[in-house]
Amino acid sequence: MSDDLDDLKDLMQAATPQADPARKAENLVLAQKNFDDLQGSKDKRRLSSVRSDKGLFRGVIHMFANFPLRGALVSSTAIVAVAMIAVFPQFSGDSVSNGPLGGLTSFSGNSSQETQVELSGDAEQAILGQGSDSPDIHTDLDVEFEPGLAETVVVEEAAEISLDAVEMRARPSAQPVARSAPRGLAPALTAEPAIIAPEINTETFANADDNPLKVTAEDPVSTFSIDVDTASYAVVRNSLMAGRLPPVEAVRIEEMINYFPYDYAAPQTGQAFRPTVSVTNTPWNEGTQLVHIALQGAQVTERPPLNLVFLIDTSGSMNQANKLPLLKQSFRLMLGQLRPEDEVSIVTYAGSAGRVLDPTPARERAKILAALEALDAGGSTAGQAGLQQAYATAAEMAEDGQVSRVILATDGDFNVGLSDPEALKDYIADKRDSGTYLSVLGFGRGNLDDATMQALAQNGNGTASYIDTLSEAQKVLVDQLSGALFPIADDVKIQVEWNPAAVAEYRLIGYETRALKREDFNNDKVDAGDIGAGHQVTAIYEVTPVGSDARLTDPLRYGAATEGRDPSELGFLRLRHKTPGVEESQLIETPILADMDEISQDARFGIAIAGFGQILRGSDLMGDWSIDDAIGLATDTRGTDPFGYRQEAIGLMRLASSLTD
Repeated sequence: MSDDLDDLKDLMQAATPQADPARKAENLVLAQKNFDDLQGSKDKRRLSSVRSDKGLFRGVIHMFANFPLRGALVSSTAIVAVAMIAVFPQFSGDSVSNGPLGGLTSFSGNSSQETQVELSGDAEQAILGQGSDSPDIHTDLDVEFEPGLAETVVVEEAAEISLDAVEMRARPSAQPVARSAPRGLAPALTAEPAIIAPEINTETFANADDNPLKVTAEDPVSTFSIDVDTASYAVVRNSLMAGRLPPVEAVRIEEMINYFPYDYAAPQTGQAFRPTVSVTNTPWNEGTQLVHIALQGAQVTERPPLNLVFLIDTSGSMNQANKLPLLKQSFRLMLGQLRPEDEVSIVTYAGSAGRVLDPTPARERAKILAALEALDAGGSTAGQAGLQQAYATAAEMAEDGQVSRVILATDGDFNVGLSDPEALKDYIADKRDSGTYLSVLGFGRGNLDDATMQALAQNGNGTASYIDTLSEAQKVLVDQLSGALFPIADDVKIQVEWNPAAVAEYRLIGYETRALKREDFNNDKVDAGDIGAGHQVTAIYEVTPVGSDARLTDPLRYGAATEGRDPSELGFLRLRHKTPGVEESQLIETPILADMDEISQDARFGIAIAGFGQILRGSDLMGDWSIDDAIGLATDTRGTDPFGYRQEAIGLMRLASSLTD
């Protein structure tokens, strides 16, 4: 066998021509020249801060930015090694070390054709996506060059990570080289801030178009449900304090007016509330008048035992500082106002509903607080299941002579179960006849579902408030606790019939979402707003007297005759309400006289708020009246302001004026 192989070897050597040393040298020179000519552009490349949108490094580093951390560490090390091999085919020898500045700062070579690559600490961290506490990952690479093979390679900007001016230089010299560009001249290899997709704003607000100006001769009757909610004012304040004007749809003027306490006349003994009507000239429209209707609810002197079910949204959307943590702090304030015989239960909902605290006397404060503090946010929002569990718990706690109420605390993000406002309205309407009322506390912004919260509160015979600060929690859950929890009048409706002999036009300011049909006023089956102990309600009409130059509509040629009607009466006020637990309503009536007493300075502050709200809504019926005019009126009528609410409102007006300018 060996003889055959030897014969084959001899045959191949005989057939192979001998190498020509001169020809070999000539080919090597030509190959070297071609290699040099093909390196980059013909002109010397100039360093630039202009990024390239294409290229290997942009794609590679874009991939790094989207890798998980562990995968990025492994992959980046491997890809850097492969890239170095691709650019510099022969590697061995010295190691890569960290330099003092960002970027690839230096190379050094030696007589054995080895080149050292120096990589700064900032650059290493930027490539690895780690800080100083990153895992111990070695970046030592052995690099070997043939002398003169590659003089300079420049790597410029790539996506996501700034590679503004990074130079890699190979020198066939035994003398080490240290090149460090001053900061600001050769930008470091640094990681740009991570691109975080903005949260989608899914806020929805219950609102409608402004009430239109109506001609009295055509439509003399105005009917609406009262509203004691204050959520809109707190949302407006939250927006302005964040340096932006509130969404127009978030502005409900009646809730802004009713946010403030007023010095209205108290009802007589045995009365649920007392109406007060006054007339004044309109500050923003010369030639028109404002009819101010105020209701003052009676205070509760002896209250019955209270059963509270805290229905708390613990879904993932509540995992923010101004949501679940603020909620816990707010309920801590409220617990201090309860009597020892009151009872508290806690129901949560997130994915599924559950009762985390059985009915517990308020005197066991430590037990209640422990259950409250143990709550965490996570999961989706099973709103329907939570409501069902809360109502079942309230029914279990209810006894004769006691007041039961569910307090729902949420950002309103009902995304599992019964989420349609109309379906929620029907569900709550079926439950309110049991005597258990529902109040709603809103927390947070961004996904605040105000429309759902309003549907729940209005149909649950309760109130809706928005809590964005602990001070607001103090106001709602401490200062106004009686009004929020103890009803004195249900289904309160207001109807005004305007006299066409005295009033040519009129419009109701606010209450757009509380409008009722004319026939709803006498229908006791139609739900309306409720008044709690000590609650105050304000409604303001702007009316245009007959013959005023401020009239915006032309009188009808064939309109209804007004002869024989007493022009001293602007209109006639009717009020309906039910005593809690009673099905039949009571009626209160009083004329609105043209020469009624001038409105009080205290109530005029509410008019300043009404004007401010109309400007925020972009009303075109305000003439030249501005926010600065509202500031002046509010300042002049601020009066006694023990808790600083009115001064705060003036400050908000100033912010709005600056943002508008």
